[in-house]
Amino acid sequence: MEEVTVTLPTKTYQIKIANGLLNTIGTEVAALWQPRKIAVISDRQVAPLCADQVLTSLKAAGFEPHLYLVEAGEASKSLGVASSLYDELVGDGFTRTDGVIALGGGVVGDLAGFVASTYMRGLAFIQIPTSLLAQVDSSVGGKTAVDLPSGKNLVGTFYQPDLVAVDPTTLKTLSQRYLVEGYAEILKMAAIDKPEFWQIIEKIDQPAAIMTYASELIKASVTFKAKVVIADEQEGGLRQILNFGHTMGHAIELLAAGALAHGEAISIGMVQLTKLFEAYQLSPVGLTQQLTTALQKVGLPTESDLIGSQAFYENMRHDKKNRHGKLNLVYLKAIGEPVIYPVQLNELETFFSGQAIITK
Repeated sequence: MEEVTVTLPTKTYQIKIANGLLNTIGTEVAALWQPRKIAVISDRQVAPLCADQVLTSLKAAGFEPHLYLVEAGEASKSLGVASSLYDELVGDGFTRTDGVIALGGGVVGDLAGFVASTYMRGLAFIQIPTSLLAQVDSSVGGKTAVDLPSGKNLVGTFYQPDLVAVDPTTLKTLSQRYLVEGYAEILKMAAIDKPEFWQIIEKIDQPAAIMTYASELIKASVTFKAKVVIADEQEGGLRQILNFGHTMGHAIELLAAGALAHGEAISIGMVQLTKLFEAYQLSPVGLTQQLTTALQKVGLPTESDLIGSQAFYENMRHDKKNRHGKLNLVYLKAIGEPVIYPVQLNELETFFSGQAIITK
């Protein structure tokens, strides 16, 4: 078993990575929690594939698990769905001494974490991410959120789990599209981490190679993200580098209205933002092509005609990462050298049209 420790001022927890971990999850949870009720929150696509394993293991370890299902997809990350889950927890007599486990992808993790952090002012929480995207990104770092009609993740909390349990065998249940989607976040972290991580990326020449190197990619990703979270738990400074490609990506994803998966939108965002900063001579010539080649090897998109519309700019203006009238964009001086570049919100159109006067 691989383990990565996340040490924060108020909490320390483990990210554990091992094939077959779902079958022994009860033992892992029992090492942390006393017997209690556990709300296992999952979705209707994931639960038929692995919920029985988790429930059986939890029961064998002396817990009382209750399975709660939501519809698969981003629409479940809403205050309405959260409210329905609160009602179910109340109906089943959950108290502050009980716990919540998220079993699923990023949507379930964000939603379950939000419910855990707010129900009765906080229940113990564990993440069991089942998608590659969740295993390498959203399950690590303590961000929870639901969406509003005006944007993604606009209502949320920072709430660290007691454990993140990653079982790479769950990736076998993913379609190629959603396996590849998660790889976009891995590539993002490799691009902003030290060059040794990028050397793993250079081994990935087709979608099947993602599975071949899954454990290595997951370990490198969570090790890097844990390091950043430890340095900046609540995104006051360094953690903003993890938003490389995300400001544009979130705006594109919202406009696509479900036609683009999160990782697909981030792939486009990374390439198009790098292309822009390359044109401004802040990123080196050839970096855009380097990213494009790596992403296209696994079939990820790198272009979108949604960029540049008025709605695109409005979505960016409503991005939750805006601070003091500025949007902090992240570009690369080179692989492993991310830089935060602030742009005034009232100058977005000028900047993205390539007409801005750049301070180097």
